[in-house]
Amino acid sequence: MKERISDGVGKTKHAMGEGFERARPYLPSRRRTERAGLVAVGALSVVVLVFLVLDSLRGYPPFGFLRGQFLVVGEWMDFYLGTRVFQYGFMWRSIATGVLIGVVAPLVGAFVVHKEMALIGETLAHTAFAGVAVGLLATGFVAAIPTTGGTLLLAALVVSVAGAVGLQWLTERSSTYGDVPIAIVLSGSFAVGTILISYGRERMAVAIDTEDFLFGSAAVVTAEGAYMMAVLAVGVVAVVVHSYKPLLFVTFDEQAARVAGFNVRGYNTLLIVMTAVVVVGAMQILGVILVAAMLVVPVAAASQVSVSFRETVYLSVLFGQVSVLGGYGVAVAWSLPPGGSIVVAAILIYLAAILVSNRSFAALSAHGN
Repeated sequence: MKERISDGVGKTKHAMGEGFERARPYLPSRRRTERAGLVAVGALSVVVLVFLVLDSLRGYPPFGFLRGQFLVVGEWMDFYLGTRVFQYGFMWRSIATGVLIGVVAPLVGAFVVHKEMALIGETLAHTAFAGVAVGLLATGFVAAIPTTGGTLLLAALVVSVAGAVGLQWLTERSSTYGDVPIAIVLSGSFAVGTILISYGRERMAVAIDTEDFLFGSAAVVTAEGAYMMAVLAVGVVAVVVHSYKPLLFVTFDEQAARVAGFNVRGYNTLLIVMTAVVVVGAMQILGVILVAAMLVVPVAAASQVSVSFRETVYLSVLFGQVSVLGGYGVAVAWSLPPGGSIVVAAILIYLAAILVSNRSFAALSAHGN
């Protein structure tokens, strides 16, 4: 993945990967199609964000009335589609959460995958599971803490971010192979989670049901969880847009980033913390077991057919959104779990991308951007 760029310090040229060596012409019609898709995704994201804002303020008459109009539209959608889904506020919150996941998970995943850290999502998902266990145990010790989805997600967020920072620290100071710290944190955090859950059940008689967090469920998406996802999504998108160039440097050539004067350690930590944030938001629907797929699979599919890293990011978001909407559609039509349906849809897109591409993902990662 090579592009000759100046670091502004000397005349040294660095392989950064700001453009794949184009194996095929990048047609204007293709660019227009991608832009139209991104505009549609952006518009849909704005719509669901508006709904979540109105939903959070529904106690005030003007906002409650506007929120009601969304449900009226949902009734018409149910009428024409023959469903009984879109007329309910909790389903709008669930779908809104899925739409936002379809944007931020591939967006962060594009950097994570090209940094060869695909397993980091799985690791932080297990750390988030330990956070859920900590939250459940805390509600047993402190009666004042409510056992709600929002409380558990907040605990998972805190523990997952702490685990991300700890993993970064361990990786920098470990003399073992690069993926060993990841394996240790992955297994260790899940072990801690199981111990805490077992302790809570046997010693404190705490009612603990972790199946929804393991496998994901639309029912897990509480109002607090949806609002949290909205805030996290806006924050992640803003950070990526603001820090795109240094993140690109750090992803493809850390030495070039150091020469250019970027804080490599800081941006590595930022990337892993954003991954933790996305994982906690996405585990509501995808669950601990499947959450890493949305960080990796859309990016893998996009890398098969893209001609630049920037296009990889764009296509990853588009493929992620198609996976979410397609998976939700199948889940609603056939009464299936949305998490599994979304991941299967993403894998089908990945397989389709392989069929239409004459390049392997491994070759693309090594020679393109």
